[in-house]
Amino acid sequence: MRHSLWSASALAFAAHALLLPAIVGASDRALPMRFELHLQGPAEACGSECKTLISAIGAITVDSPRDFLNFAKGRNLTGATLVLDSDGGSVHGAIALGREVRRLKLDTMVGRTKSLPSAGAESRVALSPYADCESMCAFVLIGGIHRVVPDGARVMVHQIWLGDRRDDPTAAIYSAEDLVLVQRDIGRLAQYTAEMGVSIDLLDLSLRIPPWEPMHAMTRDELVRMKVSTQEMDAAAGLAAMATSRAPAATPQPAPRLTNGARATPISGQRWAMIDRSGAAALARRHPLTVEGDTLGSFDLIVSCGASGNYDVSYIERRREGEGVALPAALGKVTLRAGGREAVLKVVSSERKTPGELSTFAAGTVPAAVIDGFAAAGNRSLTVETESAGMVTAIRIGNTGVRQSLPRLATGCVKPLGDRAELTPPKTGGLASAVK
Repeated sequence: MRHSLWSASALAFAAHALLLPAIVGASDRALPMRFELHLQGPAEACGSECKTLISAIGAITVDSPRDFLNFAKGRNLTGATLVLDSDGGSVHGAIALGREVRRLKLDTMVGRTKSLPSAGAESRVALSPYADCESMCAFVLIGGIHRVVPDGARVMVHQIWLGDRRDDPTAAIYSAEDLVLVQRDIGRLAQYTAEMGVSIDLLDLSLRIPPWEPMHAMTRDELVRMKVSTQEMDAAAGLAAMATSRAPAATPQPAPRLTNGARATPISGQRWAMIDRSGAAALARRHPLTVEGDTLGSFDLIVSCGASGNYDVSYIERRREGEGVALPAALGKVTLRAGGREAVLKVVSSERKTPGELSTFAAGTVPAAVIDGFAAAGNRSLTVETESAGMVTAIRIGNTGVRQSLPRLATGCVKPLGDRAELTPPKTGGLASAVK
């Protein structure tokens, strides 16, 4: 069994990989990594200082090191820079590729190449910094002798995970053999990271981010302190000057902060399942609430019959204070996203019922297309995002059990609803009273 960090696009090419979650379209980054040789341009701008560039775009597979060796064969790559734009992929593939990069004494940077009109057979490209190096791509990046992460580029990290359980990790069952495989690869990554002369804090940071959280975008301080980027130390080499572009500045992404949830109920934390809610059938799931791997609580999502063929959705959360994470005064917004669609739930109540604990209840009508898209064939996920006083939290939930249970709920929804009670916030007795 092989592994990689979370990267949804890479699994198709490394069936047993550990991958990082990422939503990508049918683009170059979703295909196996390919390598192309270019000269920096335009020629009149850099003259004799034009760099040799190797464009490396796409998913890292177990075959990527071999593909790179075939690409490099017979070519003079002295002084070349590998330009990375990748969702990540296989742990084994990334380690082997990074070692080949170091063996050839190449430099690395995060970026994209853009073809320029050129005379003759030379392929000239301009460089743009607006690219992402995600998950295992970060470990290929550190294979470079000199490493550049220009402003506008992002290096994003996440835990390694078993690839065949990447889409809904809390629903899966793990054997002792699974744990052995994961720990073995963590050891290999630790050895490789030290071998490349990079701080082991890079691996520690990655392992703090569970697969249901957004990937962590490394800050400039982290890049420099962990020696992922060397451009501050070797700016004289001129690599940083290559990363110029007139592209508009990327919209800053808020740091991921996740919400916490409800106390014990009969709701399953491993799969979506039917529950009895005040005499009516509902589909429900519980999920842990974490911030960079630290558990702050949990939340429940409850889907029940709504008007006009839509669904009523309740969000019940209980959040505790965590180390370095203060409780907000209240949650202001809860948004559900699935299949390119979204729905906003209204926060009915959000208050501290006990010291150090925030209880929140939100509810709303969600279009059937959102829930049906989440339940469709394939590995789908539902993102739950909350906002409060500038703090945004996001967490991804898999659809284990939805395809089996949603038809039962939908069948019941076509029956007359009669005097079905409207959604109401939990009573004084606690959040558990909202789910019988």
